Amino acid sequence: MIFLETFWNSQWQYNQEKNMKQIEVVAAIIRKDDRIFATQRGYGEWKDWWEFPGGKMEAGETPGEALVREIREELSAEISVDELLCTVEHDYPQFHLTMHCYLCSLVTEALHLNEHEAAKWLAKDELDSVKWLPADVEVVEVIKSKIQ
Repeated sequence: MIFLETFWNSQWQYNQEKNMKQIEVVAAIIRKDDRIFATQRGYGEWKDWWEFPGGKMEAGETPGEALVREIREELSAEISVDELLCTVEHDYPQFHLTMHCYLCSLVTEALHLNEHEAAKWLAKDELDSVKWLPADVEVVEVIKSKIQ
């Protein structure tokens, strides 16, 4: 536990010294049978790269509440937030990202892409078939090692 505290404190100090913007987000690792849901960004610097759906937490929201809201906004779907899979810390050139990734399941079957240009259900052995955002690559590695 002391090691983790030392790591997080040094990471925070490093990011403060670099004067990097800090962004905290949540991501839904939506499972259906043996497949994982992935979405392709349709805008911005990372257009056409793949990610797990989710977004920024609003003030006063728990991670679970943020995920339910974000998935409702992005996919017009209802999810159940099941358990924390991992938290990823990643430095992009302009900001430091903290991404809390939760295993989720669909409550409603229908999904509608409101913000993304494409989506796929990927089996574990297909996860490397798309070009993931850098922070999401770390999540993919956790999925491959932890999910049957």
